[in-house]
This record gives sequence, structure tokens and C-alpha cells, in this order.
Amino acid sequence: MTDALPSLIIVTGPTAIGKTRLAIELAKTCSTEIISCDSRQFYQELNIGVARPSVEELEAIPHHMVGFLSVRDPYNAYRFENDVLGLCRNLFQSTSRIIMAGGSGLYIYAVTHGIDDLPDPDPTIRFELKEKLRTEGIESLQLQLNNVDPAYFQVVDRDNPKRLLRALEVCLTTGRPYSSLRTGQPVQRAFRTIRIGLMTNRESLYERINRRVDQMMENGLLDEVQSLVPYQHLNALNTVGYKELFAYLDGHCSLENAVEKIKTNTRRYAKRQLTWLRKDPEIQWFEPDNGDGILEYINGHTVIRSFGN
Repeated sequence: MTDALPSLIIVTGPTAIGKTRLAIELAKTCSTEIISCDSRQFYQELNIGVARPSVEELEAIPHHMVGFLSVRDPYNAYRFENDVLGLCRNLFQSTSRIIMAGGSGLYIYAVTHGIDDLPDPDPTIRFELKEKLRTEGIESLQLQLNNVDPAYFQVVDRDNPKRLLRALEVCLTTGRPYSSLRTGQPVQRAFRTIRIGLMTNRESLYERINRRVDQMMENGLLDEVQSLVPYQHLNALNTVGYKELFAYLDGHCSLENAVEKIKTNTRRYAKRQLTWLRKDPEIQWFEPDNGDGILEYINGHTVIRSFGN
């Protein structure tokens, strides 16, 4: 390799595929640290339901961007991009390789491609759109976005209410199509990225997901959700594993039914993750247990620099 740029090694893939385990193994081998790009692990109040790394794992390897926000704090991909770029500048002073692990495709895209600094929405507009989603369903948002910004409607994940809400918020706040405000200009980074995707066959993935949900329940997920009831209206808690158990606690379904819904919705979440990630042609896909092949691939695409001694 003649490219002297340091490397950000991105480990991604659907939920429950084994990203955390692989990232820790790679970080140990590369003597480096880990940046999380799992947006659900950003929140200090969320632990079991987002499969946050264990205390032992966090002590074994320094982790960044884990549990640094409250569910009450606003945060977005643009801020994540700037926070991670600052982290990389500091970490690359003492290492030539950093691991970034997680399955939040938009946040990965923000680091690899850059994301536009779009305006914060008018609070009234945000409230009205959320009420529309609650009372009229996601189809009403899809129809509205197609009317005000048909160009973005053609490329957005139409089943993701957060993406629809964000685009509509910007359109209604600025009076301009969301697509016209997204420059999409390529950015130059002071590092190169190596993108590792983990995937296995659907049956094995679904089995992993079901086992993880059962383990979360055994580990006390219901108690965790119970402690968060005062915050259940917040956007950060409108997420798989929490909203289903809130429904149970509110008396809308049985516990058994809530757990089955978590499994079903987690499988759907994994499918959406893969839909997004497969758009990136630079991701090299591996089976999750192919550690040797992954390390060989990384070593063939990075430069290892010496520091200090």
C-alpha cells in the first residue's frame, strides 16, 4: 500500500449480527479504540434494549459515543458527523486505525460522505406532523411528501417515519423542497474508510434476533422499560423493544404478544438496515464468524504507521 492516510474501519450490518464482538476483537488486534455508530446506544438511559456493550466490554476497549446523551437531548446526524471527525483527529495522533461499529446507516453516511447542515424545524410544525402520523398513519405523511417534494419521495425509505417526518419538517419550515437543500457534494476526509459488512442467511439472522430478544427479557428489559415510562412520549423511546413494552404496560396487549411484536419489529428493522447498507458499493460483506478473512482483508487495505517508539 502506498496510501499513507490512516484508516477508519467501519463494521456494520443488521442488528444482532455480531458487530460488537467483531469490533472488540479487531480493536484488540489493531491496538485501537471503538466509536459507536449505533444511534440507539447514544442514550445513557437505554441499555438492555439497545444491546449496549457490557461493562466488561467497555472496560476491555475504550468506546466513544456510547451513553453520552440523555433521551431528553436533541441530536442528529450532522452533529454526529462533526463529533466523530473531531474524535478521529485526536485518535489518529496515536494510531493509524480506528474501528467504528454500528448499524445506523444514516450516521455512517454522515461520516463517509458528509451531511448537510439543515435547519431545525419549527416546534409547532414538528408537533403537528407527529399528531398527523399518530392519528392518520404513515400513509398520510407519504402522500404529503410526494406532493411537496416528489424528487426526495422517490429515494427516501418510505416505511421509515423518522425520515418522512424530517423531510416534511424541513420542507414546511423553509418553504423549499428538502431535496433542493441537500447538496450531496462529495467531501474529502483526512482518512480512508474500509467498510466491513456482516451478514448471514435470513434463517440464521432471524434465529439470532429471536435469541437476543429472549435474552434481553431474561436480563430485565421489562424493568428497564418500566423505569422509562415517564419519558415514553420522547422520540428516542419510539423504538423497537421499548414501544412494544410500553403498549403492554399501558394494557394494550399481553406480555407474550409484546415480546412477539419485538421479535417481528426487530426483523423488520434489520431488513430496513440492510436495504440502506446495500446501497453502498464499497461495503465488503462477510459471514460474522469469518474473523480471519476480515482481518486479512483489512490488513491488505490499510497502512500501519509507527508512533512514538
